[in-house]
Amino acid sequence: MQAGKYVAALMTDLPRKNGWTVAEHAGDATPDRMQRLLNHAVWDHAVWDHAVWDHAVWDHAVWDHAVWDHAVWDHEAAIAAIRGLVTEVLGNRPLRVAAVDESGQQKQGRATAGVQRQYMGCAGRVANGVNTVYCSYATDSGHALVGAKIYVPVNQLNDPDRRAALGIGDDVVFRTKWQLATDIFVDMVAEGTMPPWCAADEVYGRAGDFRAFLEGNGTGYVVRVGCAFQVDVASGPPIRADDLVRRFLLPESWQICSVAGSKGERAYAWAWVGTASPRHFLLIRQHLDTGELAYHYCYVPPGEPIQFMTLVRVACLRWPVEEDFEFGKDQFGLDQSQVRLYTALFRHIVLTMAALAVCAITATQAKTRASAPVLPHTPDDQPPPDIGMIALTIAEIKRLFALVTRQIWPDTHHLHWNLWRRRHQTRARWFHHRTRLRRQHQPA
Repeated sequence: MQAGKYVAALMTDLPRKNGWTVAEHAGDATPDRMQRLLNHAVWDHAVWDHAVWDHAVWDHAVWDHAVWDHAVWDHEAAIAAIRGLVTEVLGNRPLRVAAVDESGQQKQGRATAGVQRQYMGCAGRVANGVNTVYCSYATDSGHALVGAKIYVPVNQLNDPDRRAALGIGDDVVFRTKWQLATDIFVDMVAEGTMPPWCAADEVYGRAGDFRAFLEGNGTGYVVRVGCAFQVDVASGPPIRADDLVRRFLLPESWQICSVAGSKGERAYAWAWVGTASPRHFLLIRQHLDTGELAYHYCYVPPGEPIQFMTLVRVACLRWPVEEDFEFGKDQFGLDQSQVRLYTALFRHIVLTMAALAVCAITATQAKTRASAPVLPHTPDDQPPPDIGMIALTIAEIKRLFALVTRQIWPDTHHLHWNLWRRRHQTRARWFHHRTRLRRQHQPA
């Protein structure tokens, strides 16, 4: 029951989502129950009261409470259940990608599990905080976080007193970020939920053992690598990726491809180069305005057709994990917990992932039922009188859920704002596309 209250609070518009604010919203007299949920409670299936999912905002048949029916739970089993829910809905999409990346939460002091001065993507610099490796199950129609592992620095693990003070169990051993991503994939392979493709940035792309694990399990990948990455060629010693591009790419090798993103189509120039292996390729992306190059090392498993556009689409499905970070932090408080112990930190992440998964999958279902968007075809088109509405987004679904839990549904005022926002966003999208068309038709 407390877990249900916690998830429901994460899906509200509370400005900060921590133990105190969540407890107050839930109607608890003190934060004690919420703190016990995160720190000490035994997570069994009763914790995951299915009533929290049973609302008309979405088709609650998808959220069959039997999926939570385990005798004893820990946070890993809870993540597996979330993963099962996500893959049940998204697992039939033609292109499915496990996108991995890390995201951080800035912290003060040294009394939090995993905290140290390190590069924090959320800050864009070296800062004091905790990094967590996440995996997003990404498709062209929806995505959600399905895996998480907290990065714990070796100095905390080698200090028995500090390990005990931070609540880090004996089962936690030091793992690099790419090893944490591999651990997530080990679980997914065992469950049968691993997608056919993986996309990752340079932290993971330069790890040979990480790539070898994917190849050994028949998973294709498109991973970022640096310009100095050594590529095997048919003759001679390995050469740097940037040298390979200079030596073998011709001007006619480039293709301008447009791939759908969260903010519309993203157009880049793309090219690929073969390597000594018939299943490995170097995929290069060039920014159309700046000319900046990004390098991707690719592997196509046996039996999978070798298609240039498939690799391009897989590369672009790395972005959804960053969108999940944005949604998770801005909408659900992924980085707002004020807990310090390892278990509490992990449990807050799991509960946030559950809230995000509910809204993300509901948004995916709404998108599949929505009509095709009305878009301009020429730079001189004028918007039609009725431009329609975008499908329900994650943010809008979260707002509707908040109305239900506050027992003020139906509410004509908030429903009016829901419809107005969606019409306004549709109109803004239409003009955005027309601006792009005009830019494309301007003489060079």
